Amino acid sequence: MKKAIAILAAVVAFSAQAGEKLVVGATPVPHAEILEFIKPTLAKEGVDLDIKVFTDFIQPNVQLAEKNLDANYYQYRPFLDEFNKSRHTDLVPVVGIHIEPFGAYSTKIKKLDELKDGASVAIPNDPVNTGRALVLLHEAGLIKLKDPSNTLATQRDIAENPKKLKIRELEGALLARSVSQVDLAFVFANYALEAGIDTNSALIVEKGKDLYAEFLVARPDNLQDPGLQKLAKALNSPEVRNFIVTRYKGQIAPAF
Repeated sequence: MKKAIAILAAVVAFSAQAGEKLVVGATPVPHAEILEFIKPTLAKEGVDLDIKVFTDFIQPNVQLAEKNLDANYYQYRPFLDEFNKSRHTDLVPVVGIHIEPFGAYSTKIKKLDELKDGASVAIPNDPVNTGRALVLLHEAGLIKLKDPSNTLATQRDIAENPKKLKIRELEGALLARSVSQVDLAFVFANYALEAGIDTNSALIVEKGKDLYAEFLVARPDNLQDPGLQKLAKALNSPEVRNFIVTRYKGQIAPAF
């Protein structure tokens, strides 16, 4: 009987331990770095954080929807909403953590007015960020959109392109590499940081919009999971706020 009780206790203890493991998908910088920072804190609370690093913007959501991940951390609400709509998923935001600047960079010009007629401009190829880049080009006076408030604008919505810019749409992860190959390239801050690009060198920049706060994302079925809630609390802690401020020196900002 004592042996049976001991075995049962061991099984219960193992199950409890396994139940506290969290598999979270993230892009490398700063998301995975922030998760690595809080990993020891969560371990003390009985949560084993397993961080899976992705270099694209689609698979972390696909894997989460298919329950290969418990959560992910790499995206903002407009992107998540568009993914849910187009993929018929119901992934849900948990807490906002940080805001990244989205900017256009160049190795060929120092100022926007140096951009020549027929210059090549690289922008993201997903619907949300295509529109985001086009709106910034409109605000910079380089193109005119039919409706500048349309955050899902496409190249078909360009009313005027006086410089006859050649706008190329690329997958997000390729944009940082394209900076030296085109005249102007829009790059997400996470890829810019990873590539060693100073986000303060952007010729066009969108900073501090709450709309683009990066979220921890989960599913409705595990939203109230105790381990996930501990992760959410840790990501919105004073320690993480301080880490973001000191580690990234203003290149990204806390969203809480």
